[in-house]
Amino acid sequence: MKLIDTHAHYYASEFQDDLIEGIQRFQQNNITKILLPNIELKSIEPMLALCQNFPDIFYPMLGLHPGYIKEDWEKQLEKILSKIKNTEVIAIGEIGMDLYWDKTFIEEQKKAFEIQIDWALEYSLPIVIHARDSFQEIFKILDNKNCDALSGVFHCFTGTEYEVEKIQSYGNFYFGIGGVVTYKNSHLPEVIKSIPLNQILLETDSPYLPPVPYRGKRNEPSYMIHVAEKLASIYQLGLDEIALQTTNNTYQLFRKLK
Repeated sequence: MKLIDTHAHYYASEFQDDLIEGIQRFQQNNITKILLPNIELKSIEPMLALCQNFPDIFYPMLGLHPGYIKEDWEKQLEKILSKIKNTEVIAIGEIGMDLYWDKTFIEEQKKAFEIQIDWALEYSLPIVIHARDSFQEIFKILDNKNCDALSGVFHCFTGTEYEVEKIQSYGNFYFGIGGVVTYKNSHLPEVIKSIPLNQILLETDSPYLPPVPYRGKRNEPSYMIHVAEKLASIYQLGLDEIALQTTNNTYQLFRKLK
């Protein structure tokens, strides 16, 4: 059995003290690869260093997280694009819109999202979408930008059945499912029943959003096994089937993943 964590910030400072031990833990839980989403300029170097030190485990994605879009967003994008041109990355991400914390830069978030979608099309890469309190704004952009060449994943998907149908209408998008699906009051188990397993990716978003029974603690990739077990329960399938299909899905989307 092999599992892939398609979204973990394992380069974050929260993992510095037990990085090697953490790798051993997730490998013991059959998690073989970790996809790393970038968030801003400062996170690029530690992320790439991790990928260079463990090239068969960690794989980089590059983009500007909407929460880090400020007055200097254009300069940040310019520098990130320079990195993309000179670095082997497997996706553009994480990108998108976040209107939960702050709506000050909503127009800049829209522009940055559009620009980074264009990068994905130019470099034939999938996009990793961060969507928080922003589905409608993201859908308006995708309605204009979507084409046969565009693909991606809605990371940390927590939407409704309507949003599932809308995302499915784009044709080439997956749903990233993490620890939230294990929460007692989560509506996700019911919503997921409307999503075919061949559209599901597993993720943790470590160090955030740990699954039950680790709520309140630092999340880490080894905990993803609990997400896989929850999906096995929802789909009434064996854990091996969940692992096989979600791993195949990951390779279908991230075509540069080795």
